[in-house]
Amino acid sequence: MRISIPVSAFVAAIVGFGGTLAIVIAAAKAVGATQVETASWVMAICLAMAIESLWLSWRTRMPVIAAWSTPGVALIAASSGFSINEAVGAFIVTGILLIATGLFRPLTKLIARIPASVASGMLAGIVVTFAINAVKAIPVDPWLILPLIAAFFVIRLFNPALSVLAVLIGGGAAAFLTGRVGGLPTPELSTLTLIAPQFTVTAIIGLALPLYLVTMASQNLSGLAVLRAAGYHPEPGPLIGVTGLLSLLSAPFGASTTNLAAISAAICTGPDVHPDPGERWKTGPFYALAYLVFAIFGASLVAIFAVLPQSLIVLVAGLALMAPLANALSIALKEDGERMAATVTFAVTASGLTLFGVGAAFWGLIAGLVVLFLETLKKR
Repeated sequence: MRISIPVSAFVAAIVGFGGTLAIVIAAAKAVGATQVETASWVMAICLAMAIESLWLSWRTRMPVIAAWSTPGVALIAASSGFSINEAVGAFIVTGILLIATGLFRPLTKLIARIPASVASGMLAGIVVTFAINAVKAIPVDPWLILPLIAAFFVIRLFNPALSVLAVLIGGGAAAFLTGRVGGLPTPELSTLTLIAPQFTVTAIIGLALPLYLVTMASQNLSGLAVLRAAGYHPEPGPLIGVTGLLSLLSAPFGASTTNLAAISAAICTGPDVHPDPGERWKTGPFYALAYLVFAIFGASLVAIFAVLPQSLIVLVAGLALMAPLANALSIALKEDGERMAATVTFAVTASGLTLFGVGAAFWGLIAGLVVLFLETLKKR
Protein backbone atom coordinates (compact mmCIF):
# COMPACT_ATOMS: atom_id res chain seq x y z
CA MET A 1 0.00 0.00 0.00
CA ARG A 2 1.46 3.30 -1.14
CA ILE A 3 0.39 6.63 0.34
CA SER A 4 -0.33 7.75 -3.23
CA ILE A 5 -3.38 5.44 -3.32
CA PRO A 6 -5.43 7.13 -0.53
CA VAL A 7 -4.12 10.57 -1.51
CA SER A 8 -5.27 10.16 -5.12
CA ALA A 9 -8.64 8.84 -3.98
CA PHE A 10 -9.26 11.70 -1.53
CA VAL A 11 -8.14 14.35 -4.05
CA ALA A 12 -10.52 12.89 -6.66
CA ALA A 13 -13.37 12.86 -4.13
CA ILE A 14 -12.77 16.40 -2.87
CA VAL A 15 -12.40 17.83 -6.37
CA GLY A 16 -15.49 16.02 -7.65
CA PHE A 17 -17.65 16.94 -4.66
CA GLY A 18 -16.53 20.47 -3.88
CA GLY A 19 -16.16 21.52 -7.49
CA THR A 20 -19.68 20.61 -8.58
CA LEU A 21 -21.86 20.62 -5.44
CA ALA A 22 -23.03 24.09 -6.44
CA ILE A 23 -24.59 22.59 -9.57
CA VAL A 24 -26.45 19.98 -7.50
CA ILE A 25 -27.79 22.77 -5.27
CA ALA A 26 -28.89 24.68 -8.38
CA ALA A 27 -30.64 21.56 -9.71
CA ALA A 28 -32.48 21.07 -6.43
CA LYS A 29 -33.65 24.69 -6.47
CA ALA A 30 -34.82 24.37 -10.08
CA VAL A 31 -37.24 21.59 -9.15
CA GLY A 32 -38.41 23.28 -5.96
CA ALA A 33 -36.71 21.02 -3.41
CA THR A 34 -36.70 22.22 0.19
CA GLN A 35 -33.45 22.41 2.16
CA VAL A 36 -34.33 19.12 3.89
CA GLU A 37 -35.03 17.44 0.55
CA THR A 38 -31.81 18.88 -0.89
CA ALA A 39 -29.82 17.47 2.04
CA SER A 40 -31.47 14.08 1.48
CA TRP A 41 -30.56 14.34 -2.24
CA VAL A 42 -26.90 14.96 -1.38
CA MET A 43 -26.77 12.20 1.24
CA ALA A 44 -28.45 9.61 -0.97
CA ILE A 45 -26.33 10.33 -4.03
CA CYS A 46 -23.11 10.24 -1.98
CA LEU A 47 -24.11 6.90 -0.43
CA ALA A 48 -24.89 5.50 -3.89
CA MET A 49 -21.49 6.61 -5.20
CA ALA A 50 -19.70 5.16 -2.16
CA ILE A 51 -21.38 1.76 -2.54
CA GLU A 52 -20.82 1.65 -6.31
CA SER A 53 -17.13 2.57 -6.08
CA LEU A 54 -16.46 0.13 -3.22
CA TRP A 55 -18.32 -2.81 -4.74
CA LEU A 56 -17.25 -2.43 -8.36
CA SER A 57 -13.58 -1.77 -7.52
CA TRP A 58 -13.42 -4.75 -5.19
CA ARG A 59 -15.36 -7.03 -7.51
CA THR A 60 -13.47 -6.21 -10.72
CA ARG A 61 -10.06 -5.42 -9.19
CA MET A 62 -10.06 -2.27 -11.32
CA PRO A 63 -10.24 1.37 -10.12
CA VAL A 64 -13.94 1.79 -11.00
CA ILE A 65 -14.94 5.22 -9.70
CA ALA A 66 -18.53 6.45 -9.58
CA ALA A 67 -19.75 10.03 -9.79
CA TRP A 68 -22.90 12.01 -10.17
CA SER A 69 -23.54 13.18 -13.71
CA THR A 70 -22.37 16.81 -13.75
CA PRO A 71 -23.95 17.39 -17.18
CA GLY A 72 -27.02 15.58 -15.86
CA VAL A 73 -27.51 17.84 -12.85
CA ALA A 74 -26.76 20.81 -15.11
CA LEU A 75 -29.61 19.60 -17.32
CA ILE A 76 -31.91 19.47 -14.29
CA ALA A 77 -30.78 22.92 -13.14
CA ALA A 78 -31.49 24.35 -16.59
CA SER A 79 -34.99 22.84 -16.69
CA SER A 80 -38.16 24.62 -15.66
CA GLY A 81 -41.72 23.67 -14.77
CA PHE A 82 -40.91 20.39 -12.99
CA SER A 83 -41.61 19.66 -9.32
CA ILE A 84 -39.35 17.64 -7.04
CA ASN A 85 -41.91 14.81 -7.20
CA GLU A 86 -41.77 14.78 -11.01
CA ALA A 87 -37.98 14.90 -10.84
CA VAL A 88 -37.91 11.84 -8.55
CA GLY A 89 -40.19 10.03 -10.99
CA ALA A 90 -37.81 10.94 -13.81
CA PHE A 91 -34.81 9.72 -11.77
CA ILE A 92 -36.54 6.36 -11.24
CA VAL A 93 -37.22 6.02 -14.97
CA THR A 94 -33.60 6.93 -15.76
CA GLY A 95 -32.37 4.28 -13.30
CA ILE A 96 -34.55 1.65 -14.99
CA LEU A 97 -33.22 2.66 -18.42
CA LEU A 98 -29.64 2.33 -17.16
CA ILE A 99 -30.37 -1.13 -15.73
CA ALA A 100 -31.88 -2.15 -19.08
CA THR A 101 -28.78 -0.82 -20.84
CA GLY A 102 -26.57 -2.90 -18.58
CA LEU A 103 -28.63 -6.03 -19.20
CA PHE A 104 -29.05 -5.63 -22.96
CA ARG A 105 -25.83 -4.90 -24.83
CA PRO A 106 -27.63 -3.69 -28.00
CA LEU A 107 -28.86 -0.66 -26.02
CA THR A 108 -25.28 0.32 -25.19
CA LYS A 109 -24.36 0.00 -28.86
CA LEU A 110 -27.42 2.04 -29.88
CA ILE A 111 -26.48 4.93 -27.57
CA ALA A 112 -22.89 4.71 -28.79
CA ARG A 113 -24.18 5.23 -32.35
CA ILE A 114 -25.49 8.72 -31.54
CA PRO A 115 -22.91 10.92 -33.29
CA ALA A 116 -20.47 12.47 -30.83
CA SER A 117 -20.95 15.82 -32.53
CA VAL A 118 -24.71 15.89 -31.87
CA ALA A 119 -24.39 14.56 -28.30
CA SER A 120 -21.69 17.13 -27.58
CA GLY A 121 -23.78 19.90 -29.14
CA MET A 122 -26.60 19.01 -26.75
CA LEU A 123 -24.22 18.95 -23.80
CA ALA A 124 -22.72 22.32 -24.79
CA GLY A 125 -26.19 23.80 -25.10
CA ILE A 126 -27.04 22.63 -21.59
CA VAL A 127 -23.95 24.00 -19.85
CA VAL A 128 -23.42 27.24 -21.81
CA THR A 129 -26.16 28.93 -19.77
CA PHE A 130 -24.13 28.42 -16.61
CA ALA A 131 -21.03 29.96 -18.18
CA ILE A 132 -23.07 32.98 -19.30
CA ASN A 133 -24.66 33.35 -15.86
CA ALA A 134 -21.18 33.32 -14.28
CA VAL A 135 -20.30 36.36 -16.40
CA LYS A 136 -23.60 38.02 -15.51
CA ALA A 137 -22.71 37.66 -11.83
CA ILE A 138 -19.87 40.19 -12.22
CA PRO A 139 -21.97 43.40 -11.97
CA VAL A 140 -23.91 41.96 -9.00
CA ASP A 141 -20.80 41.94 -6.80
CA PRO A 142 -17.69 42.90 -8.84
CA TRP A 143 -15.37 43.26 -5.85
CA LEU A 144 -15.97 39.63 -4.90
CA ILE A 145 -16.45 38.03 -8.32
CA LEU A 146 -13.66 39.60 -10.43
CA PRO A 147 -10.77 38.57 -8.11
CA LEU A 148 -12.18 35.04 -7.95
CA ILE A 149 -12.35 34.78 -11.74
CA ALA A 150 -8.76 35.98 -11.99
CA ALA A 151 -7.70 33.47 -9.33
CA PHE A 152 -9.47 30.65 -11.18
CA PHE A 153 -7.62 31.22 -14.45
CA VAL A 154 -4.26 31.65 -12.72
CA ILE A 155 -4.63 28.54 -10.53
CA ARG A 156 -5.81 26.36 -13.42
CA LEU A 157 -2.48 27.04 -15.18
CA PHE A 158 -0.81 24.99 -12.45
CA ASN A 159 -3.58 22.70 -11.19
CA PRO A 160 -6.82 22.66 -13.20
CA ALA A 161 -8.40 20.00 -10.98
CA LEU A 162 -8.22 22.17 -7.87
CA SER A 163 -9.03 25.55 -9.45
CA VAL A 164 -12.80 25.42 -8.89
CA LEU A 165 -12.39 24.12 -5.34
CA ALA A 166 -9.95 26.95 -4.60
CA VAL A 167 -12.48 29.52 -5.84
CA LEU A 168 -15.22 27.97 -3.70
CA ILE A 169 -13.13 27.94 -0.53
CA GLY A 170 -11.53 31.31 -1.19
CA GLY A 171 -14.81 32.91 -2.18
CA GLY A 172 -16.58 31.50 0.86
CA ALA A 173 -13.85 32.78 3.17
CA ALA A 174 -13.90 36.21 1.51
CA ALA A 175 -17.70 36.41 1.78
CA PHE A 176 -17.53 35.54 5.47
CA LEU A 177 -14.71 37.95 6.28
CA THR A 178 -16.35 40.85 4.43
CA GLY A 179 -19.69 40.43 6.13
CA ARG A 180 -21.55 39.04 3.12
CA VAL A 181 -22.48 36.01 5.23
CA GLY A 182 -24.39 36.65 8.43
CA GLY A 183 -23.13 33.58 10.24
CA LEU A 184 -22.37 29.91 9.77
CA PRO A 185 -25.21 27.44 10.36
CA THR A 186 -25.18 24.99 13.25
CA PRO A 187 -23.53 21.67 12.26
CA GLU A 188 -26.01 18.85 11.73
CA LEU A 189 -25.99 15.26 10.51
CA SER A 190 -27.82 14.30 7.35
CA THR A 191 -31.02 12.31 7.21
CA LEU A 192 -32.78 10.59 4.33
CA THR A 193 -36.24 11.82 3.36
CA LEU A 194 -38.60 9.78 1.21
CA ILE A 195 -40.11 11.83 -1.60
CA ALA A 196 -43.19 10.51 -3.39
CA PRO A 197 -42.52 10.13 -7.13
CA GLN A 198 -44.86 11.57 -9.72
CA PHE A 199 -44.75 10.11 -13.22
CA THR A 200 -45.79 12.44 -16.03
CA VAL A 201 -45.26 12.17 -19.76
CA THR A 202 -43.64 15.61 -19.94
CA ALA A 203 -41.16 14.77 -17.16
CA ILE A 204 -40.29 11.41 -18.72
CA ILE A 205 -39.73 12.87 -22.19
CA GLY A 206 -38.33 16.25 -21.12
CA LEU A 207 -36.22 15.16 -18.14
CA ALA A 208 -35.73 11.38 -17.84
CA LEU A 209 -34.86 10.67 -21.49
CA PRO A 210 -32.36 13.57 -21.91
CA LEU A 211 -30.85 12.71 -18.50
CA TYR A 212 -30.39 9.11 -19.60
CA LEU A 213 -28.82 10.11 -22.92
CA VAL A 214 -26.50 12.67 -21.32
CA THR A 215 -25.49 10.20 -18.62
CA MET A 216 -24.70 7.49 -21.16
CA ALA A 217 -23.09 9.61 -23.87
CA SER A 218 -21.05 12.03 -21.77
CA GLN A 219 -20.40 10.00 -18.61
CA ASN A 220 -20.63 6.21 -18.87
CA LEU A 221 -19.03 5.94 -22.31
CA SER A 222 -16.33 8.42 -21.25
CA GLY A 223 -15.77 6.54 -17.99
CA LEU A 224 -15.29 3.29 -19.89
CA ALA A 225 -12.87 5.06 -22.23
CA VAL A 226 -10.79 6.32 -19.28
CA LEU A 227 -10.48 2.77 -17.92
CA ARG A 228 -9.49 1.41 -21.32
CA ALA A 229 -6.93 4.18 -21.79
CA ALA A 230 -5.35 3.12 -18.49
CA GLY A 231 -4.98 -0.43 -19.78
CA TYR A 232 -8.06 -2.05 -18.26
CA HIS A 233 -10.70 -4.06 -20.11
CA PRO A 234 -13.98 -3.65 -18.25
CA GLU A 235 -17.21 -5.40 -19.22
CA PRO A 236 -19.61 -2.45 -19.75
CA GLY A 237 -22.87 -4.22 -18.90
CA PRO A 238 -22.29 -5.02 -15.21
CA LEU A 239 -20.76 -1.60 -14.48
CA ILE A 240 -23.63 0.33 -16.06
CA GLY A 241 -26.19 -2.03 -14.58
CA VAL A 242 -24.90 -1.57 -11.02
CA THR A 243 -24.88 2.22 -11.31
CA GLY A 244 -28.41 2.01 -12.69
CA LEU A 245 -29.56 -0.18 -9.79
CA LEU A 246 -28.09 2.18 -7.18
CA SER A 247 -29.60 5.14 -9.05
CA LEU A 248 -32.98 3.42 -8.87
CA LEU A 249 -32.64 2.67 -5.14
CA SER A 250 -31.47 6.17 -4.22
CA ALA A 251 -33.98 8.05 -6.42
CA PRO A 252 -36.89 7.94 -3.89
CA PHE A 253 -34.69 9.94 -1.51
CA GLY A 254 -34.23 12.67 -4.11
CA ALA A 255 -30.92 11.54 -5.59
CA SER A 256 -30.29 12.12 -9.28
CA THR A 257 -28.47 9.63 -11.47
CA THR A 258 -25.05 8.22 -10.66
CA ASN A 259 -22.68 6.80 -13.26
CA LEU A 260 -19.09 5.95 -14.09
CA ALA A 261 -16.73 8.86 -13.48
CA ALA A 262 -14.43 10.30 -16.12
CA ILE A 263 -12.41 13.15 -14.58
CA SER A 264 -12.35 11.68 -11.07
CA ALA A 265 -11.49 8.29 -12.55
CA ALA A 266 -8.56 9.79 -14.46
CA ILE A 267 -7.07 10.89 -11.12
CA CYS A 268 -7.36 7.34 -9.75
CA THR A 269 -6.27 5.24 -12.73
CA GLY A 270 -2.87 6.62 -13.82
CA PRO A 271 0.63 5.39 -13.02
CA ASP A 272 1.07 8.13 -10.40
CA VAL A 273 -1.37 6.20 -8.21
CA HIS A 274 0.70 3.01 -8.31
CA PRO A 275 3.14 1.62 -10.90
CA ASP A 276 1.34 -1.72 -10.74
CA PRO A 277 -2.10 -1.48 -12.47
CA GLY A 278 -3.26 -4.42 -10.39
CA GLU A 279 -2.96 -2.35 -7.19
CA ARG A 280 -4.86 0.75 -8.33
CA TRP A 281 -8.27 -0.76 -7.57
CA LYS A 282 -7.59 0.10 -3.91
CA THR A 283 -8.40 3.74 -4.66
CA GLY A 284 -12.05 2.64 -4.85
CA PRO A 285 -12.50 1.87 -1.12
CA PHE A 286 -10.74 5.11 -0.07
CA TYR A 287 -12.86 7.09 -2.52
CA ALA A 288 -15.93 5.40 -1.05
CA LEU A 289 -14.81 6.35 2.46
CA ALA A 290 -14.56 10.01 1.47
CA TYR A 291 -18.08 10.01 0.05
CA LEU A 292 -19.39 8.27 3.15
CA VAL A 293 -18.11 11.26 5.15
CA PHE A 294 -19.71 13.66 2.65
CA ALA A 295 -23.00 11.74 3.02
CA ILE A 296 -22.99 12.01 6.81
CA PHE A 297 -22.32 15.75 6.82
CA GLY A 298 -24.23 16.61 3.65
CA ALA A 299 -26.91 18.56 5.55
CA SER A 300 -24.30 20.90 7.01
CA LEU A 301 -22.71 21.43 3.60
CA VAL A 302 -26.09 22.22 2.03
CA ALA A 303 -26.82 24.66 4.88
CA ILE A 304 -23.48 26.42 4.27
CA PHE A 305 -24.28 26.78 0.57
CA ALA A 306 -27.66 28.22 1.54
CA VAL A 307 -26.09 31.18 3.39
CA LEU A 308 -23.39 31.95 0.81
CA PRO A 309 -24.06 34.82 -1.64
CA GLN A 310 -26.07 33.65 -4.64
CA SER A 311 -23.59 35.35 -6.99
CA LEU A 312 -20.80 33.16 -5.59
CA ILE A 313 -22.82 29.97 -6.13
CA VAL A 314 -23.62 31.01 -9.72
CA LEU A 315 -19.95 31.78 -10.34
CA VAL A 316 -18.70 28.45 -8.97
CA ALA A 317 -21.26 26.51 -11.02
CA GLY A 318 -20.28 28.39 -14.17
CA LEU A 319 -16.54 27.96 -13.66
CA ALA A 320 -16.98 24.25 -12.87
CA LEU A 321 -18.64 23.79 -16.27
CA MET A 322 -16.14 25.83 -18.32
CA ALA A 323 -13.91 22.82 -19.09
CA PRO A 324 -16.84 20.53 -20.03
CA LEU A 325 -18.19 23.33 -22.24
CA ALA A 326 -14.85 23.78 -24.03
CA ASN A 327 -14.49 20.04 -24.53
CA ALA A 328 -18.05 19.65 -25.78
CA LEU A 329 -17.68 22.50 -28.28
CA SER A 330 -14.41 21.12 -29.62
CA ILE A 331 -15.97 17.68 -30.20
CA ALA A 332 -19.19 19.15 -31.63
CA LEU A 333 -17.34 21.13 -34.30
CA LYS A 334 -14.60 18.61 -35.06
CA GLU A 335 -16.19 16.86 -38.06
CA ASP A 336 -16.85 19.12 -41.08
CA GLY A 337 -19.83 17.14 -42.29
CA GLU A 338 -21.56 17.21 -38.91
CA ARG A 339 -20.97 20.82 -37.89
CA MET A 340 -24.36 22.13 -39.00
CA ALA A 341 -26.21 19.37 -37.14
CA ALA A 342 -24.13 19.98 -34.02
CA THR A 343 -24.68 23.74 -34.27
CA VAL A 344 -28.45 23.31 -34.60
CA THR A 345 -28.43 20.95 -31.61
CA PHE A 346 -26.48 23.49 -29.59
CA ALA A 347 -28.70 26.43 -30.59
CA VAL A 348 -32.00 24.68 -29.89
CA THR A 349 -30.79 23.28 -26.56
CA ALA A 350 -29.31 26.60 -25.42
CA SER A 351 -32.51 28.45 -26.39
CA GLY A 352 -34.42 26.98 -23.47
CA LEU A 353 -37.28 26.03 -25.81
CA THR A 354 -40.22 24.29 -24.15
CA LEU A 355 -42.74 22.74 -26.55
CA PHE A 356 -45.70 20.58 -25.47
CA GLY A 357 -44.23 20.64 -21.96
CA VAL A 358 -40.98 19.02 -23.15
CA GLY A 359 -37.67 20.78 -22.52
CA ALA A 360 -35.01 22.06 -24.90
CA ALA A 361 -32.48 19.23 -24.50
CA PHE A 362 -34.86 16.72 -26.11
CA TRP A 363 -35.78 19.05 -28.97
CA GLY A 364 -32.13 19.95 -29.52
CA LEU A 365 -31.23 16.28 -29.90
CA ILE A 366 -34.14 15.64 -32.27
CA ALA A 367 -33.34 18.73 -34.36
CA GLY A 368 -29.69 17.77 -34.67
CA LEU A 369 -30.48 14.19 -35.70
CA VAL A 370 -33.00 15.42 -38.31
CA VAL A 371 -30.46 17.84 -39.81
CA LEU A 372 -27.81 15.11 -39.83
CA PHE A 373 -30.26 12.75 -41.54
CA LEU A 374 -30.99 15.34 -44.23
CA GLU A 375 -27.27 15.93 -44.75
CA THR A 376 -26.83 12.16 -45.19
CA LEU A 377 -29.61 12.04 -47.79
CA LYS A 378 -27.93 14.86 -49.74
CA LYS A 379 -24.66 12.91 -49.91
CA ARG A 380 -26.47 9.90 -51.32
